[in-house]
Amino acid sequence: MSTEIIRVPDIGGATDVEIIEISIAVGDTIEVDQSIIVLETDKASMDVPSSMAGKVKSISVKEGEKVSEGDEILIIEVEGAEESAPEAPVEDPAPEKSAEKAPASSSSSEEKVSVPDIGGATDVEVIEVCVAEGDMVEEGDSIIVLETDKASMDIPSPFTGKIAKISIKVGDTVSEGADILVLTTESSSVAPAAKEEKAEEPKSSAPAAASASGGVESVKVPDIGGAEGVEVIEVAVAAGDKVQEGDSIIVLETDKASMEIPAPKSGTVKSVSIKVGDKVSEGDLVLELEVEGGSEVPAPAPAAEKATSAPTEKPKASAEKSAPAVDQSAVLSEPSKKVHAGPAVRMLARELGVDLSLVRPTGPRGRITKEDLHAYVKAAVQKVASAPAGGVATGSGLPTVPDQDFSKFGEVDVVKMSKIQRLTAQNMVRNALVVPQVTQFDKADISDLEAFRKGLKGEMEKQGVKLTPLPFLIKAVAQAMVANPSFNVSLMADGESYVQKHYVHIGIAVDSPAGLVVPVLRDADKKSVVQIAKEAGELIKKALDKQLKPADMQGGCFTISSLGAIGGTGFTPIVNCPEVGILGVSKADVEPRWNGKEFEPRTMLPLCLSYDHRAVNGGDAGRFMTFLNSLLSDVRRLSL
Repeated sequence: MSTEIIRVPDIGGATDVEIIEISIAVGDTIEVDQSIIVLETDKASMDVPSSMAGKVKSISVKEGEKVSEGDEILIIEVEGAEESAPEAPVEDPAPEKSAEKAPASSSSSEEKVSVPDIGGATDVEVIEVCVAEGDMVEEGDSIIVLETDKASMDIPSPFTGKIAKISIKVGDTVSEGADILVLTTESSSVAPAAKEEKAEEPKSSAPAAASASGGVESVKVPDIGGAEGVEVIEVAVAAGDKVQEGDSIIVLETDKASMEIPAPKSGTVKSVSIKVGDKVSEGDLVLELEVEGGSEVPAPAPAAEKATSAPTEKPKASAEKSAPAVDQSAVLSEPSKKVHAGPAVRMLARELGVDLSLVRPTGPRGRITKEDLHAYVKAAVQKVASAPAGGVATGSGLPTVPDQDFSKFGEVDVVKMSKIQRLTAQNMVRNALVVPQVTQFDKADISDLEAFRKGLKGEMEKQGVKLTPLPFLIKAVAQAMVANPSFNVSLMADGESYVQKHYVHIGIAVDSPAGLVVPVLRDADKKSVVQIAKEAGELIKKALDKQLKPADMQGGCFTISSLGAIGGTGFTPIVNCPEVGILGVSKADVEPRWNGKEFEPRTMLPLCLSYDHRAVNGGDAGRFMTFLNSLLSDVRRLSL
């Protein structure tokens, strides 16, 4: 009977992942691949399987804790190690035969990969397919990216193997259980043979311990998921170096990921057999290691787990040393036709709104790294700002909030932001940094419009139409954009041109239970007030019910943010880039107005127009506001 440690395996580079369920208890007997804990990230939940069979001796984690790759989960008692030692000489020929036959019994099988549990969501859009037919993927590699109205999520591969067939494409909508792809996996009887060899180890444990004091051992490339001809991008040691068990000795890179190969034991490097640029496969010689005395050979499973836990350390240090300087060289002059980047980099680019085809890659084999992405954002901020903005962080180009201990002042709660709240915050910061914004204020006399609207209110309600001031505002803004096309543009990334749009889609900011969302009403300039009222009502209802799809929130030309009856006399709305204008609407109020003879009560609506000063001049904004006021003040003009 021997004890082994099971650790957190490769979880796609995620750190501080929350444990939401522990599926076993001390004393339980578990099998290989049986789920032991369930982790949850902001993208998905994942079951962590046991890498070996045995009896649970102790559990090192609990629900609610956060873990990272390589952290200890539990200690397991593995049966059959010592008990089989006395019988080994009698049964010696049989294990040799089975060991010889093991490699010959390998076979391939096809596994169908389906959409896992995605929180009950249905008809979720596929926004990215990360693999192609013929690709080799590792268990846990991202294969597709889905996006709901609340969040985007990467779907990982449940197996290691080769992509035989892909059943979906970008733009498809899928639900739980839908087919994604077919994966050809390799299965063999090597694992049972390994167990038999392990049972034989105690038989020669004494000689092994004796030779460990000064023996030279060959360190070879371990199991790397069946990949062949993998490039060596870094050799981390040299002859004469002392290494500790688990230290990185080389770094390999496939077209899917980079991986560090750790030293299986502590000792001194006698010779290195490979160099940067070489191509290696499983079993190739890496180096000769003079093993230190007294070190015990770790079990295969923990060693493999340590191999997957190493990559999170060294790249950080090297990234800090080699972070690219902030200059315009981080931006490509022309979009690249082929973009090579990992899932984590692509997710960060989506959150920051960066077009990866414009980012200059500096990673091995033309891959875009997170540092390249950060350099691009810094260069973009530097380009539009006349001077460096104070308080800008050196990491991502966005301001950071300093850590503070508020609990010393009184009782507090720490509440995690929802995904949509985090995305909104990032977009607001980016827009505030990138857009040179100006806000103009005015008041529109809507006395006649309100009288007209209230007169039709009862009739419209019988038709199922809720006639609020919003449809009139949308219609008026749409006509103002047709009359003032400078507001219906988007700036190009090259900074030298802009897109003039010939359609008018109006975004409506909605305070939904999930956070601030902006559904888009299309072709508002071609619709009547009644049509707009119906469609806007449907969009707002979908937003409040959290039923919006990504397509419902795309393609906007201009946004209206109305505080309505909430109150306030004015505010400065932030331009929703790549749009160049947004109208803030506050609560209408009755005010005295001079008509040339006397003061009379009039219903006045406060308006706040924010615009991107790179695309819109003050004169353009003044004409837009004057035209808008004329439409709202005389409802008859809306029909022209």
